Amino acid sequence: MAKSKKIGIIICDRYRNCAGGKCFRAMKNHEGAFNIYDKDTNLELVGYTNCGGCPGGNIEYAPEEMIKNGAEVIHFATGFVVGYPPCPYIDHFKQFIENKYNIKVVVGTHPIPQKYLLTHTNLKTWNAPEWQKMISPTLCTEEIRLAYD
Repeated sequence: MAKSKKIGIIICDRYRNCAGGKCFRAMKNHEGAFNIYDKDTNLELVGYTNCGGCPGGNIEYAPEEMIKNGAEVIHFATGFVVGYPPCPYIDHFKQFIENKYNIKVVVGTHPIPQKYLLTHTNLKTWNAPEWQKMISPTLCTEEIRLAYD
């Protein structure tokens, strides 16, 4: 019997119309932040919503519904870190959800597209150690980043 992991995804509200294509492809292929799961683990999406807009009104309530649907981990979509500017609340959101709901939160879903890496590198957006830690699960190889451009 294959292992399974139930996932909830929260996206940044500025991308509220996103259909989730890159996130779902990465989840299916175990790429980006989804590479933390063994390839033989079936990843099942049990919730997908946005943060509710700055400063994240939906962060208080959405995790509870995801957990009721069986979520074992919540991923913040890569848009939280690649948008400009990156979400200034991401660390607060992560701490709040992990403390209130006792569930792991992973920053990232799909690999960072190469075009965003180049932009943020030029702008020095992610130079701080805390940003380096947040983007590390989604950096991947250049080949994979280009596939997500």
